[in-house]
Amino acid sequence: MGSVSENGIGTALRGTRLRRRRVLGMAAGALVVPVLGRAGALAQEATPVSRRGAVTVYSGRSENLVGPVFTALDAASGIEIAVRYAGTGELAATLLEEGANSPASAFFAQDAGALGLLAQEGLFAPLPQAILDRVPEVYRSPDGLWVGVTARARVLAYNTELVDEAELPASVLDLTGERWSGTIGWAPENASFQSFVTAFRLIEGDDAARAWLEAMIANGTENFGDSNAAIVRAVGAGEIEAGLVNHYYLFAVGREEGDDFPVANHFFAAGDPGSLVNVAGYGVLAAAPEPELALEVLEGLLSDDGQRYFTDETSEYALVEGVEPLAGLPPLAEIGSPDLDLSDLADLQGTLDLLAEVGLL
Repeated sequence: MGSVSENGIGTALRGTRLRRRRVLGMAAGALVVPVLGRAGALAQEATPVSRRGAVTVYSGRSENLVGPVFTALDAASGIEIAVRYAGTGELAATLLEEGANSPASAFFAQDAGALGLLAQEGLFAPLPQAILDRVPEVYRSPDGLWVGVTARARVLAYNTELVDEAELPASVLDLTGERWSGTIGWAPENASFQSFVTAFRLIEGDDAARAWLEAMIANGTENFGDSNAAIVRAVGAGEIEAGLVNHYYLFAVGREEGDDFPVANHFFAAGDPGSLVNVAGYGVLAAAPEPELALEVLEGLLSDDGQRYFTDETSEYALVEGVEPLAGLPPLAEIGSPDLDLSDLADLQGTLDLLAEVGLL
């Protein structure tokens, strides 16, 4: 198997960083990053290489977020990377329907649940151990069928002018108390929230998850649909005091709002369902038309420069050792995500049924 030139992708991605230093906003729950010329501009930053094959990747991550990475890899590797973008759930359903006839060689998913589902259905091929070893065991398939590329932590984003740090709860379960009545926001239609609820079900049981959801509703929790960004903006404006989101939304919205944006992230206690660390990950399909090229693309995503792109541009956690998180973020090892197999987040349907039962969908 060949490999993507570290210098090639590094040069291309550094060109992207020079042209783009701020995240402009959010759309449909995903970071919107200006691409500024996208393929043409990025390709000019890399040393031209001969075309040597084509590969199709299905991406549940948005084009505005990961398009620059694929363009840089395309330019640096000589692999023509065709990417089909859609929601992670939609693409997972498509892959299940297409089966061995799919034109895709790889799936880049927004969350581990979709990867776990496809792994259960036998759609992924085992990955080489050398690739698996780049990522800690907790952030990859126990059977070696998929691997995390980046990670994000669930947090409580809070208004630092309205909430005393000493008041912050140790557990997400405490948010049903009187202190937080009418002060919290959540986004039940967002995939990350749904993964959190799936984890809650695994840790505490379905009955406890239902009881918590119903108590939060009764406590006046404000529904923001599918937008974590809208929650963080509302927290900053003082419309609510805190909200359940992924950690990186603070940095994205904060870049828009400026240095005086009065919002901080609170991490719940280790092992709490509210401390879930989920991953965006990648699997190579068992029936892949171009498995070797799909593996090379993955190597590029897990290269040091590929990982730094995500830490610098999207404020996510890198999963490769030696690539440090964004300043101000605690190391992943200090967060204390619940002890569970991320593949088990595959039972999304059970979570959707529960959210519908309590009136959130």
